[in-house]
Amino acid sequence: MRCLLLFGTRPEAIKLAPLLLALRACSDVTPIAVCTGQHRDMVAPVLDFFGIRPDRTLQLMQTEQSLTALTRRLLDTIPEIIEEEQPHLVLVHGDTTTAMVGALCAHLAGIPVAHIEAGLRTGDLRAPFPEEFNRRAIDAASDWLFAPTAAAAATLAREGHPPHRIFTVGNTATDALRLCLAAPPVKELIPIAAEGKRLLVLTAHRRELRAQDMTALLRAIREEIEGREDVYLLFPVHPAPAVRRAARSAFAHCANAALTDPLPLPAMQQLLARATLLLTDSGGLQEEATYLGLPTLVLRDVTERPEGVAAGVLSLAGSLPSQVRSALAALLDDGVRIAAMAHGSDVYGDGYVSERITELLRRQIFPALIEHETKRK
Repeated sequence: MRCLLLFGTRPEAIKLAPLLLALRACSDVTPIAVCTGQHRDMVAPVLDFFGIRPDRTLQLMQTEQSLTALTRRLLDTIPEIIEEEQPHLVLVHGDTTTAMVGALCAHLAGIPVAHIEAGLRTGDLRAPFPEEFNRRAIDAASDWLFAPTAAAAATLAREGHPPHRIFTVGNTATDALRLCLAAPPVKELIPIAAEGKRLLVLTAHRRELRAQDMTALLRAIREEIEGREDVYLLFPVHPAPAVRRAARSAFAHCANAALTDPLPLPAMQQLLARATLLLTDSGGLQEEATYLGLPTLVLRDVTERPEGVAAGVLSLAGSLPSQVRSALAALLDDGVRIAAMAHGSDVYGDGYVSERITELLRRQIFPALIEHETKRK
């Protein structure tokens, strides 16, 4: 069975890598890995860590590209890939533009689609943007849906997807995290200036925040930590030019904060494992933090990962500067509350989700495809 895996961003590469390795270990499956290059420079180090070389690599990324332009280039290219590779199944992950266009093109070509990380919802098409629209569109085009949690599976059932095509499997993010934490420790990971202090890790990159809003949010965080001598903040900055400009403006000459380039795997996961508190608007980091038991302030008004909030590890801080500063101050001033949040949960998976998905593909989905193809002929 020929299975085409489409990915283009760093989060997709992280979460699909363990599954691709599991599929390549099967003698009766031919996985075809296609990287669209949506996050070209950020994907390569991830694949290098896992020892993966894509079967095909496209060069679709452009500096400060618009979503419309990216979508147009993907629509021009992916149908050709599908026609040339003739897969029995197209597999996409998450809620990226690559995944959305890939699912659409496969559906239009009559190729069945399987969606990993299906069923996540915030109920607001603008939060996160464009991910909430993408994930709904992908689920609508998919024939099989791999939900990370029971709540996500229930959402899909309420939306009318046949129950026998929904599988609750966990999230492959836990697989990648397990493999990264087993790797040799990264030396000189924590700055000398942070020794003996509570380490905060910050990530922020959401498109729905305008440049001035992003700068104001980051400045609010800086203002709250600047007078705290026992706190040090490390900010791996997303390469998007607008985010970099906002980060440099907000944290210029801040003595207890450091900006870095995005950290390679497994350095980021090892950093999270040693941190006291995470501040993030990332969906994937919410899953990793929950698995690790890392107290996290989610820099959003809503989250599609409520299980982490229910587990007590995640706390919604909002997206307004005043809200975030107040939530951060409350946590930093309350060691008992931070300690209560620092308990890991397997609500997003046990670290062996890829093997579970692979078995479902081999034992249920591929035989169903073969039967359908036989009847059609």
